[in-house]
Amino acid sequence: MRKSAFLLPIGVLAVVGILSSIFIVDEREKVLVLQFGQIKQVVEEPGLNFKIPIIQEVVRYDGRILSLDTDTIEVTPSDDRRLVVDAFTRYRIADVVQFRQAVGIGGTRVAEDRLSSVLNAQIREVLGADQVTSDTILSPARRDLALRIRDQARTSAAGLGLEIVDVRLKQTNLPEQNLSATFARMRAEREREAADEIARGNEAAQRVRAAADRTVVETVSNAERDANITRGEADAERNRIYAEAYGNNPEFFAFYRSLEAMERSLNKDNSTMVFSPDSEFLGQMFGAVRADGLGRIAATEFDVERLRDMAPEATISPNLPEVERQRLEEELENQAPAEDATN
Repeated sequence: MRKSAFLLPIGVLAVVGILSSIFIVDEREKVLVLQFGQIKQVVEEPGLNFKIPIIQEVVRYDGRILSLDTDTIEVTPSDDRRLVVDAFTRYRIADVVQFRQAVGIGGTRVAEDRLSSVLNAQIREVLGADQVTSDTILSPARRDLALRIRDQARTSAAGLGLEIVDVRLKQTNLPEQNLSATFARMRAEREREAADEIARGNEAAQRVRAAADRTVVETVSNAERDANITRGEADAERNRIYAEAYGNNPEFFAFYRSLEAMERSLNKDNSTMVFSPDSEFLGQMFGAVRADGLGRIAATEFDVERLRDMAPEATISPNLPEVERQRLEEELENQAPAEDATN
């Protein structure tokens, strides 16, 4: 019983000692085995490893590629145009022993502070070099500038046990105090360009409007001229027909003109006209009316067909609406059979 009570603690201590002497290294890690602060073993391969319990300790570091964003800094290129630049870098721990010696127990935090200082110094040096202007920094050539920053920073980073994989410039802007003036100048330039475009557009519109007005005036003048010529020719033809008709039969012509005057005087719906039997207006029509009543009026024979041939042929204007043109065509068609039947 006493022997079991003595062996049990010993077994427990043995198990604890064995478990504390075993450590596992992940494939994403690099491990240092320290003994009283001194490096005794470097383990970079994944797997199961052993250490002396209590005396030795295991310090783990990330073996993957890490990212670091630098602080925003202000640089002055060779054209004295100040710019605000920030960058980021990809790095990894290449030499874990040198890394431990350089940063001590501070680890990755201290290493990133030092690496950020190195990068900022190299950014100022490269971007402030001769023949590097703000236009160069804002052009596709900024990739070459980033490579120069990376190559120059690698030497300083190697002293920290770090390997810089890549450096990129993220953002390049003007300082805050210069943005307002720059935006105001850009706005003024755009407004000037807009005013020029509006002025050119108004000028072109004025030219088009003047040409259109001139075309309208010329078209209306030509139309009025042609209309007056046609109207004059029609009046001349009408007067010729009237003169010829009057020469052939003056009595009938006077009678016909009296009928036209009466037709124009009467209203279409309801009209009442009172004439004296001795009225000159109706003398041709009612010359035979006397106090003793209406007698026969002798009329000189005249050639009706010749008068019809002398009259101009009636045509339907093509400018009338389609419905009105169809109505007039139907009336003409209906009048033709009636005239044929009368003849």
